[in-house]
Amino acid sequence: MSSYNKSKTMSTMKKTVSYILIGLVLIFTIISILGIWGLIDIDLQKVMLNTLYSLLVVFAASAVILFIVTVLIRDDEKKIEN
Repeated sequence: MSSYNKSKTMSTMKKTVSYILIGLVLIFTIISILGIWGLIDIDLQKVMLNTLYSLLVVFAASAVILFIVTVLIRDDEKKIEN
């Protein structure tokens, strides 16, 4: 697989993950706003706590993936080039 194809694949993957994260933030925001205005009958405190935990998990997973990509995959590409 050429470096151009790898770069294009990584770029596509980054865009896909970015859109998924944007979608999650929008969904959580809409649920929170509807709960604040009382349009949906939910325990807002529990929803906000679960939302924060969910975002923390997504952040931690993103950090691990970033570490894997930058350390392991980039090092493999440098070894192949040399």
